[in-house]
Amino acid sequence: MSIIAWILIGLLAGAIAKAIMPGRDPGGCLVTMVIGIVGGLLGGWLGKVIFHVHSINGFFHLSTWIAAIVGSVIVLIVYRLLVGNRSRH
Repeated sequence: MSIIAWILIGLLAGAIAKAIMPGRDPGGCLVTMVIGIVGGLLGGWLGKVIFHVHSINGFFHLSTWIAAIVGSVIVLIVYRLLVGNRSRH
């Protein structure tokens, strides 16, 4: 799959990750979009590294969406840990 497809999936996966992990985050819609894109790319990369596949199946396959959502949740957790601590001090 191309990078552009992962970016599109990442935008939607970021919104889904935000719905899975609701709460106040420093940043707004733009930060959520960036987290989704980075998470989508991370999920695609992890899918290749962990499962040793050349690419995730395709845009409409469930494995692609799960990889992107898991990647977005991971990035959201890391973001909250890093930025959340800064805003409290």
